[in-house]
Amino acid sequence: MISADDLIALVHNYNPRSNTQLIRSAYAYAERMHSGQTRQSGEPYFTHPVAVAAILTEQQLDDATIVTALLHDTIEDTKSTYQEIAATFGDEVAHLVDGVTKLTNLQLSSSETKQAENFRKLFIAMSKDLRVILVKLSDRLHNMRTIRAMRPEKQVQKARETMDIYAPLAGRMGMQWMREELEDLAFRVLQPEGRASIIRRFINLQKETGDVIHRITSDMRHELEKADIDAEVFGRAKKPYSIWRKMQEKEMGFSRLSDIYGFRVITRSEEDCYAALGAIHQRWRAVPGRFKDYISQPKSNGYRSIHTTVSGRDGKRVEVQIRTRQMHEVAETGVAAHWAYRDGQRAENPFAVDPARWITSLSEQFDAEEDHDEFLEAVKLEMYSDQVFCFTPKGEVVKLPKGATPLDFGYAIHTRIGAACVGAKVDGIRVPLWTRLKNGQSVEIITAEGQTPQTSWLEIATTGKAKTAIRRSLREAGRERYIKLGRELARSAFAGMGKTATPKALEKAAEILRLPDSETLLARLGSAELSARDVVRALYPDLRPKETGTVDQSHAVIGLDRAQGFTRAPCCQPLPGERIVGIARRGRGVIVHAIDCAALAEVENEPARWIDLHWASGNHPPVYTVTLDLTIGNDAGVLGRICTLIGERSANISDLNFMDRKPDFYRLLMDIDLRDAEHLHMVVSALDAEDDVATVERRRDPGLAGQAEAAE
Repeated sequence: MISADDLIALVHNYNPRSNTQLIRSAYAYAERMHSGQTRQSGEPYFTHPVAVAAILTEQQLDDATIVTALLHDTIEDTKSTYQEIAATFGDEVAHLVDGVTKLTNLQLSSSETKQAENFRKLFIAMSKDLRVILVKLSDRLHNMRTIRAMRPEKQVQKARETMDIYAPLAGRMGMQWMREELEDLAFRVLQPEGRASIIRRFINLQKETGDVIHRITSDMRHELEKADIDAEVFGRAKKPYSIWRKMQEKEMGFSRLSDIYGFRVITRSEEDCYAALGAIHQRWRAVPGRFKDYISQPKSNGYRSIHTTVSGRDGKRVEVQIRTRQMHEVAETGVAAHWAYRDGQRAENPFAVDPARWITSLSEQFDAEEDHDEFLEAVKLEMYSDQVFCFTPKGEVVKLPKGATPLDFGYAIHTRIGAACVGAKVDGIRVPLWTRLKNGQSVEIITAEGQTPQTSWLEIATTGKAKTAIRRSLREAGRERYIKLGRELARSAFAGMGKTATPKALEKAAEILRLPDSETLLARLGSAELSARDVVRALYPDLRPKETGTVDQSHAVIGLDRAQGFTRAPCCQPLPGERIVGIARRGRGVIVHAIDCAALAEVENEPARWIDLHWASGNHPPVYTVTLDLTIGNDAGVLGRICTLIGERSANISDLNFMDRKPDFYRLLMDIDLRDAEHLHMVVSALDAEDDVATVERRRDPGLAGQAEAAE
């Protein structure tokens, strides 16, 4: 275990003016609090917080962060309290320790809803003080380094959580070294055989080709010296997980991969970066499409570097990153560079990003009122994506995730421009809205007055900001329609309980469900974000549905105007109990389809014709015809037994059509009148259990979709 003197020496290496007494006091306090506690490995528990503090010294962080690392488990795992830490070590440290404690209690890999809520808390903690996340990431790194002491199932859980959340977060913060180590440690647990295989292949490759890294490094140094450029060159093989991921993405074996080596050139000045690039390109051939200039277009976390991939005489590709020493410091520590110390002074690195500005840029599009799954999608889109840089017609730079479209570009400029988008020009050429943008392209958004976001845009947009704005706009546009439908659903559901959906009752239900008002409740009810059953149960949790009479066929479907009639689509023959949607036919009523009907593909680009519908709750009469496709044995009395079987389940056979007759079997289409989906399931289950029934399927034929129109 690292002693107090050794830890203080590590801090003194970069901050001779550190508060030695504060660190020594925190060391002694934490050691006393954790006395008697052990880790899974049997080691004293205190070895863990000391190791976390040592990891943070590698990032040259301030005294408050080092002290927080030593104390980060005291509130949670010992008798220590927030008040005691604040009194002993000050409010700043107490706030940081409390923040880490709250993060430790977040179960980030739980269910989608819980995960989204915890991500919100994560971003709130980050926005208060990013050092909380730096301590938590270092805490996770040490836990992953010592994960072998955990139970196998716990190892898998922690490794998956690390791969899904902590490694991408470290990468998004610019701490690439930490991201790579976290990924590799998690990879060791999740894919031990895959990792071992890649390492074995590396060893074999070295035996065959010799020390490639040393040879290329020497060649690069020679070329830079010839060009009179003062620079350091470092080379390394890429991490096993990075290679494995590339193998999966490109669907190729290890032997076919080329750029498995990476090199860094650290220069004295920005001018030397471009001079070094020229020297390298003169000696080795550049690979087209693999050049990125993050010096002139830095990433939002402050990362600056020139990336290029070159090909040698043997055809092997190598990736080269070129940057200055100051750029390299930010590239290694990312957003953490803001707190770094050197020689007792806060390091003045012009490329370090203000953490408050960074976290604002990351979370500004996460609307607190968004659904959990939408919020989670937006977070992951922003955390897991690389960036492209495009230009407005005026030459301003717009940063977007890789794979972004002109629609994302429009929303990135302003929500109003994105919403009014009708087309786009890329480098002066008109392109479809789903075009994927590339680095350096100039994009012009064409707008039109009166244009509003379309449902299909959700499939085109890739950024969280654009998707959130489109959903909000669609929700607002359909709000009145959803409120109207929600009111009908509420009326029907309350009536099923023998109650009335009065304005006061709806307001109370909204209050219980933590919604701002009854209109929001009705809108969510109408858009299927909330079920009518949940609304009723909020007010009457112990009340059972009362027995209701038969539903009137003229009111069987909720969501239509009083004057509107409806026809069940013959292609899918929807039944009460199934999710449905209406397709309006100009002047000829509404055709009701099952929500998964294949025939709906023909009208997917006509959202204005779609009507949200629901079946009324209650007992429906057995008048809804469904066609069954049956194959039965050709024996005396078989058809009679089947008809009896159906009749015993209160279903009426309204038509029978023999499709094929063979010596040993018949295939026939049978029309049966049913009450609802449950009634159908009862009949099909009975037929399926009959020995003489070879197959029974519900017929669904998209080709019959036109019959409803012809019949009107």
